Amino acid sequence: MQARLKNPVLLIPGALQALLALDKSTETADLPYVTRKLVHLRASQINGCSVCIDMHARELKKAGEKDERVFTVSAWRETPYFTDAERAALALAEATTRLCDRPDAVPDAIWDEAARHYDEKALAALVVQIALINAFNRLNAATRQMVGAWG
Repeated sequence: MQARLKNPVLLIPGALQALLALDKSTETADLPYVTRKLVHLRASQINGCSVCIDMHARELKKAGEKDERVFTVSAWRETPYFTDAERAALALAEATTRLCDRPDAVPDAIWDEAARHYDEKALAALVVQIALINAFNRLNAATRQMVGAWG
């Protein structure tokens, strides 16, 4: 397999910097780093973005996460390895990534459960992070970016 095109964010001046600035802007919210990376990994699994799956699994391992948690993110509902807050974030990530899979894209029950665990600022950061990883996934998947090429 070969990339169709150099990563678009590297071809458009300022694009990567803009996305990285958006990512950095959420760091002041009370949203744990590991939760962000779990959400990134789950959305990337749904979107089939091999670059991001590889990257975020490695980031979780570097952050000290156990194999059991990293390996079972795609089956988070069926495992005991995630906190209620992480489960709420993963459910929101799935709903927000799969917007057209149901008539009510993000059902109130999913939103309300996330809002129960995160204050307004952290919830805003979570939504931004979900949107951001979906943007990266779409850029990488559309152009068939190669695993390992990111660094």
